[in-house]
Amino acid sequence: MSFLKDIFIDSEAHFVVLIVQSSSTFSELFGYTACRQLLQMFISIIFFHVSEYILALVFHGKLNVSFKSLLISKHYVLAMICSLIECLIEIYFFPGLKEYWWISNFGLAMVVLGEIIRKLAIVTAGQAFTHLIKVYHEENHQLVTNGIYRFVRHPGYCGFFIWSVGTQIMLCNPISTVAFTVVVWKFFSGRIPYEEFFLKQFFGSDYEDYMRKVPSGIPLVR
Repeated sequence: MSFLKDIFIDSEAHFVVLIVQSSSTFSELFGYTACRQLLQMFISIIFFHVSEYILALVFHGKLNVSFKSLLISKHYVLAMICSLIECLIEIYFFPGLKEYWWISNFGLAMVVLGEIIRKLAIVTAGQAFTHLIKVYHEENHQLVTNGIYRFVRHPGYCGFFIWSVGTQIMLCNPISTVAFTVVVWKFFSGRIPYEEFFLKQFFGSDYEDYMRKVPSGIPLVR
């Protein structure tokens, strides 16, 4: 019995040492800044999508809202997974890259600003704001030019552009920052002309005047 007791105590000691070593390794890999960045990323994503869904319910009702109102697509999920993979690889091989707290904080500020701009766009437009482009004119679809729309024609797109790029700057992800900027810009540079083709049909000269006076909200997109 004494022999078994010694084995048990020895095994317990080795187990404790292993836990301590693992904790030390985890602390070395995931320093305070890296942990904070990842936590902020998850909070940003959850808040963005849940708030989008809640506002869709408020303005369009439960019967007109589906899972698509969460704005989660396969391409979006893939992009976010790739950004997290980049973050984890860089934490392991280039931990110092994640310690530029002022860059990370600048990204956090972009995330907050983008969120505010987009939510102002949704609240201001109300029922006129939809996640899908309208190709037929409906009664509740009115031309909104007040509030945030006085400064940019597409504040919802502008806000998402700032938010999405900001998430990658917040993580100090150089590759994903460039990739998100290019991909999101390319998406909106094609979507805006397509949407405005129908808006000009719906609202005629009123919208054409609005286009001439107010920028789109996306860089280099007229």
